[in-house]
Amino acid sequence: MKYHFRIHEEEQGFWAECIELEVCVTQADTQAELVQNMQEALNLYIQEPSNSDFLAPLPNDKIRKSRNVVEVAVEPEIAFAFMVRYHRIKNKLTQQQAAKKMGFKNLYSYQRLEKKCNATLEMIMKLKYLFPKFSVDYTLA
Repeated sequence: MKYHFRIHEEEQGFWAECIELEVCVTQADTQAELVQNMQEALNLYIQEPSNSDFLAPLPNDKIRKSRNVVEVAVEPEIAFAFMVRYHRIKNKLTQQQAAKKMGFKNLYSYQRLEKKCNATLEMIMKLKYLFPKFSVDYTLA
């Protein structure tokens, strides 16, 4: 899952803005530091609290890299959790409803899927059953 950042150079350093995510911006003194800051800003933005109704838009596949536009990958564990949350909200389910439909005994077990996690193949199969359009391919960088 890759988002696009437009990089701006100024006299005192650099700053970048995510094209798809309006308020996701960062700055740095050097280009190397900017790369790290873009990754951190993106991961923090995507890692919205699981009890929030906010849903960030998906990356725009039509945006192309250029001299001033770069792709920044979301960490796979964060991208996976985001996609679980994305599909749950798009299907108009609460966490409690999703947990029940997936056969979890308690809500906490489901909530772990919407946080930075490392899901098992069994969990991925349950997610695919509940959300047929869910794909791990989209979460990979």
